[in-house]
Amino acid sequence: MSIGIIAKLKCAEGKNAEFEAGFKEMQKAVSKNEPGCEFYLLHKSRSDDTVYYVMEQYKDEDALAAHGKSDAFKAAGAKLGPASGGAPEIELMDLVS
Repeated sequence: MSIGIIAKLKCAEGKNAEFEAGFKEMQKAVSKNEPGCEFYLLHKSRSDDTVYYVMEQYKDEDALAAHGKSDAFKAAGAKLGPASGGAPEIELMDLVS
């Protein structure tokens, strides 16, 4: 069963370009190295330009676990940290089919 995630991320004021560039690097690495990731997309809020949402979907628990242990995920934490405005809010969901 596919697993969906919506992560709400806050960007530090004035750090949007740095945040988006760091995320795009991670997105490329996920696309290239994680075949179990079905999509990994960044969206910016229309009401608050410091709020972003990541929509993710993994084919199963193993694919989700692999993402959390990936080099790209670990590197992104270090790279996005200075542009971050706080801890992310994560919602895990199961696909209804």
